[in-house]
Amino acid sequence: MLVDLEDGACQRCGGQLEITDADDVSLDAECTDCGESIHVEIDYFNDGGIKYWPEVMAELESEEEL
Repeated sequence: MLVDLEDGACQRCGGQLEITDADDVSLDAECTDCGESIHVEIDYFNDGGIKYWPEVMAELESEEEL
């Protein structure tokens, strides 16, 4: 899932972040430009944990069902 640039960007190059994994308390994201990886709390993208985390968790759950 891609992070809207207005919500957050790579601190290294300013590129777009893609959330690659999640668990109950954190998100993993990677820059689509430079490959920089970050491990952050679920509310890191200033959404209060209600936008990115639930969507990523739902995506991961549906992948497991396949």
